Amino acid sequence: MNNEKKCLGCGVILQDENVLQEGYTTSLDNDICQRCFRMKNYGEYQIITKSTDEYISILKSVGETKDLVLYITDLLNLDKDLEQLREYIPNKMILVLNKKDALPKSVKEEKLKKYIEDKNLDFLEIIVVSVSKNYNIDYLMKRIKYYQTSRNVYAVGHTNVGKSSLINKLIKNYSDNTQELTMSPLPATTLNTVNIEINEYLTLIDTPGLVDPGCLLNYVDPKMVKRISPNKEIKPKTYQIKKNQSIVIEDLVRIDYVEGEKNSFTVYVSNDLKVKRYLNSNNRSELKDLNKITYNVKYGEDLVINGLGFIKIVDKAVVDVYINKNVSTFTRKSLI
Repeated sequence: MNNEKKCLGCGVILQDENVLQEGYTTSLDNDICQRCFRMKNYGEYQIITKSTDEYISILKSVGETKDLVLYITDLLNLDKDLEQLREYIPNKMILVLNKKDALPKSVKEEKLKKYIEDKNLDFLEIIVVSVSKNYNIDYLMKRIKYYQTSRNVYAVGHTNVGKSSLINKLIKNYSDNTQELTMSPLPATTLNTVNIEINEYLTLIDTPGLVDPGCLLNYVDPKMVKRISPNKEIKPKTYQIKKNQSIVIEDLVRIDYVEGEKNSFTVYVSNDLKVKRYLNSNNRSELKDLNKITYNVKYGEDLVINGLGFIKIVDKAVVDVYINKNVSTFTRKSLI
């Protein structure tokens, strides 16, 4: 087969020979693969595994251009190292902080931007957006036009940060193009680069989300992924916690308060998840079979669970975190 036609939904090369391989379609006259068709129409998700080397190879090819790059990240799950992609992409870059709608309305845009600016990272500009609320999308479009070096502009970031949703919003707002990227709350939806012509001066190029092996979403079933991914403003839950008390989020993570004075823990996770407080952690065995990590949390820090959200802890604390051994957790200066 010599066909090089790409799926308009995920970017993979279409083929009609092997139903078990990526890119399968019943007819090469179709514009999307069977996987994207079933995802869009039936909500069915087929896992496609690509190696990290394949993703990195695509990022390196972006780095060989001089084109503007949009680095899109999720405000609820900010990457621990926002300059990680600089290893592969030296291009001029706008940092797009997506999903502002997931955070409480009381959280001001200026504070979020200052939080990043204080890190002195190498970005042309930091722009806070919400695709679902159409917030700052016009401004982002103006800044793309201001900074772009050619008609091509790349969108990069980890899986599940909303890259495809943002691009679809730009298509809807500024283009006559009827193309639509496949969207899903599940990791690794886009499989290859997808070119979208927005207008005569702008072509957006979506890239596959870089898979983060430390993200919780990689280790739960699709139904739980949908519950973990917030689809509306989070209502934080605040608990007054004493030594030997615990917070448990579903069957995903347990946090034991081991040492410290009476403290305040505010949990920022999807409203669809159940959060429990146990008054005597010594009498409860839930999740204690999971991997344990101990943190000495400093004054005014967050405990971040990669892919799930974060817990704001007001005062100094020693906590034991029980979680899947593959999921990364870390502390940082409080975002909020």
